[in-house]
Amino acid sequence: MQYRKVELGSYNLHMIKTDRFKTVNVQIILSDKIKKEDITKRNFLSDILTYSCKKYKTKRDLSIASQDLYAASVYSTSYRLGNYYNTDINLYFLNEKYSEKGMTEKSMEFLSEIIFNPNVENNKFDSNSFNIIKNNMRIQIESVKEDTRKYSMIRMLENMDKTMPYSYHGFGYIEDLEKITEESLYEYYKELIRSSNVEIFVIGDIDFNQIERIVREQFKFNVYKKKKENPTIIHNKVRSIAKKVVEEDDINQSKLTIGCKLKDLTEFERNYVLTIYNIILGGGSESLLFKNVREKHSLCYYISSSSNKVDNLLIISSGIAKNNFKKALSLIKKEMKNIELGNFSEEAILQAKIRYNSILDEIYDYPNQIISAYYASIILGVDFPDVRKKKIMEVTKEDIMKLSKKVKMDTIYLLGGIDKDE
Repeated sequence: MQYRKVELGSYNLHMIKTDRFKTVNVQIILSDKIKKEDITKRNFLSDILTYSCKKYKTKRDLSIASQDLYAASVYSTSYRLGNYYNTDINLYFLNEKYSEKGMTEKSMEFLSEIIFNPNVENNKFDSNSFNIIKNNMRIQIESVKEDTRKYSMIRMLENMDKTMPYSYHGFGYIEDLEKITEESLYEYYKELIRSSNVEIFVIGDIDFNQIERIVREQFKFNVYKKKKENPTIIHNKVRSIAKKVVEEDDINQSKLTIGCKLKDLTEFERNYVLTIYNIILGGGSESLLFKNVREKHSLCYYISSSSNKVDNLLIISSGIAKNNFKKALSLIKKEMKNIELGNFSEEAILQAKIRYNSILDEIYDYPNQIISAYYASIILGVDFPDVRKKKIMEVTKEDIMKLSKKVKMDTIYLLGGIDKDE
């Protein structure tokens, strides 16, 4: 695998050459400091750009054009990364070695049309496309509460600190959606194109010189180059006693979500020790929480933990019967304490390392995961998978015990209520 970076004025082009895939994948990442009021607009814009454009005015026209390019596919996603909000516009197409000469250029031109020539007339987006996307977004936002597991996560983070980016709704807000017009969305589009941090990734069995030429010609982002700040969220305040919130709801299975803040982690702890800690605590069927809370005591339907090193959070999620709240919470605290006291085996550490390394091996099977690995290295300073496989083996039991003292239970949220006896 070969890598080349080219600075193109206000943005960077990253090219990764590999013969592992028959496709060429392009990912354009537009990144900005997060603003709560912009989340809905950004999601809206992400969807409407890949729905139609000036040259292909309907979804059907766009689909026909993509089929003419040997089933090329364009899609977009928007998501939060710590203090930043990203929009990724993705293209993948069959390498012209397996189709016909000239398809690389035509496919890249197709993507350029979608980004730089949106379906706009008289300084506003096409009303038909606009209304379809708006209606779809409304349905999506209003349906969030139907997924009680996701909803309990949202409510826990809001109760942790509603002013912090991790509490913002990634799907957007109805009140913001209703304010968006065809004209205001186009104004936001122009702002996004000229003010975002831009990184372009291209991966496949590619010719570096050809790709650089095409990108120079087709993707002219004349944005002001800004210094990118570290997206990691730092917690200045950590509760000494966890906040407990119970929300009544008529559901069969109560949802328990516990948010823990991570305080003063070193880079080695954040990138390596935390990973092993999480796997041992609640990262699978061999974890302490699964074996002791779910299987041994039968107190929950499911239980797991997940860590987010950019937000400096560890979250425990479980589905429980209403009369098991106190018992389940007590056992969760006990298992966290057991790690702090070293009541876990060296075998558990080794199995966690083996599992993590197998996950790292899978990265090279997917183009977008390889791009994510490079992006994480650029933005977060994360080591590449080959380096990570070696460093993860350096994690010791003492490292895990030391880190466990930096995991502070901050917010306990229960959706569904508790029995009167609780």
